[in-house]
Amino acid sequence: MIALATTARILRQLRHDRRTVALLLVVPALLLTLLYFMYQDTPPAFDRIALIMLGIFPFTIMFLVTSIAMLRERTSGTLERLLTTPLRKTDLLFGYGLAFSLAAVVQGAVATGVAYWLLGLDTSAGAGLILLIAVVDAVLGVAIGLLCSAFARTEFQAVQFLPVVVVPQILLCGLFVPREQMAGWLQAISDVLPLTYAVDALGSAGATMWRDVTIVAGAAVVALILAAATLRRRTP
Repeated sequence: MIALATTARILRQLRHDRRTVALLLVVPALLLTLLYFMYQDTPPAFDRIALIMLGIFPFTIMFLVTSIAMLRERTSGTLERLLTTPLRKTDLLFGYGLAFSLAAVVQGAVATGVAYWLLGLDTSAGAGLILLIAVVDAVLGVAIGLLCSAFARTEFQAVQFLPVVVVPQILLCGLFVPREQMAGWLQAISDVLPLTYAVDALGSAGATMWRDVTIVAGAAVVALILAAATLRRRTP
């Protein structure tokens, strides 16, 4: 019940933050539209890249939003006051995870709807499965964002984790170069990055897809547990 109350509080805060709502809902759709016009003469290329972006956008945006949101809780003293109540760290973090997961469902539904029904995205998997993978990927971004926020003292430092944690995963997930064409040591690094499995899930089917989704979900749970272990009441 405490975690659910935390979820409700965060959702109320999100509803009144119009810029964050626009970042979550409008920006991915606009970027997909931009990709459509970039590749309008080569539909197969658009289908491949847009499909991968449906996994990358939620991960990146949720990482950024949650890391900054949690840092604000700590620097403003809100977190310290909350932890003097029966609220536990796990309640707080799983409340955050649930709130942003619900936001991710809406974000994924908007982006997927725009991609399939307005931009004509054509994939072997159905839109429902793609939406599921996008939501799980967004939850991973939430979990890693919460973990990284524990090591930042300012919002600028939180943003600095983006090129350190997120960009390498985007470069090695197979978006630019197929993973089988990478050098062996790059493939080895790619194999331990969770975003790799999210991208693989988008392009696979059957048991392989569900295996990849399970790995991504497991990585999100591990990141939430580590975030609870490293969470500090306030920033020095």
